[in-house]
Amino acid sequence: MSDILCIYYSRTGNTKKAMEEIAAELGAELAELRDGVDRSGWKGWIRCGLDAVRKNTRPVEPAATERPLGEYRLVILGTPVWAGRESAVMRSFLRDHGAEIKNAAYVITRSSGSRYREVYRQMDLNVPAGHRAAVSLRSGDVGWAFWLEEFLRQVRTVLEGQ
Repeated sequence: MSDILCIYYSRTGNTKKAMEEIAAELGAELAELRDGVDRSGWKGWIRCGLDAVRKNTRPVEPAATERPLGEYRLVILGTPVWAGRESAVMRSFLRDHGAEIKNAAYVITRSSGSRYREVYRQMDLNVPAGHRAAVSLRSGDVGWAFWLEEFLRQVRTVLEGQ
């Protein structure tokens, strides 16, 4: 049983890919968030943007994890960027469960050149402990592997300090 949890939401598969790589590298438990909303295709893309801009949230289905969130040494949260914000699914999850997380790290995936560091601050609003490591990955970018490895280095440093 791992004491590291990688929990994420992914609409297109980019965030899922990143979180699978991180979980495999760290021997972490992996869990996916869902809110039961059809976000596929171009209509889903528009719905995602509107939900982000309006800061809409819907209940997130319970994630199947081996233990309560507060018992993990580190929780790595993965989300795509929607309209310059964290996904509505992640916002809802953190609003309901962020206070339970003792140590957090963030993985955001994006399609544009902007690094969207303000998304970390948005997530910190619902995670009182804040984050200890973070990375912004752009799908298809030549820097993906470099920044992913840098993030893993940061995470290992955080874990060694505990």
